[in-house]
Amino acid sequence: MKKLIIVNDKMQKNYRYYLTEPIGKNFSPDFKPELSPSEMLELGVFGGKYMTDCQKEFPASWFKKAKLSPLKHDIKLNYFKVGASQSLKVWREKGWIYKDDPRGWFQWYCRYYMGRRLEEEDKRQIKRWRAIKRHVSAIINNCRRGDLSCRPRQRQAVMHWAYDSRKF
Repeated sequence: MKKLIIVNDKMQKNYRYYLTEPIGKNFSPDFKPELSPSEMLELGVFGGKYMTDCQKEFPASWFKKAKLSPLKHDIKLNYFKVGASQSLKVWREKGWIYKDDPRGWFQWYCRYYMGRRLEEEDKRQIKRWRAIKRHVSAIINNCRRGDLSCRPRQRQAVMHWAYDSRKF
């Protein structure tokens, strides 16, 4: 099952990759996201601005209930109604952007979820995902279970990394 994907959007022209795994399956054993890309988009992440020009690349079902804002970043679309993102410019300056995924971690995750595998980049991104666990621990250690008003910015931030911060 090898399927070629060709991407043409604002950030990539004629970018090609193969899907080599079934959608949502065969993840690395140390990568256990709690939210799928579709769930993240429906809950409200990245102020709705993420993914507004690249929907053709992914299943239409991901966008049926997605909270999107094609014109501008709108924190009211975020689940916790707070800003919790750094700009793409900051991500570039910190060296967190890989050439194949110019939109960052969430783009990598969407493509990984779809079935693309890039061994070294997958290791790097999974290591970054695991490092976010410290923020999950901070919420758990400082908030009463189920108190969603406690640390909303941090809860929104971990939601951007596929952790379901509504559950702790």
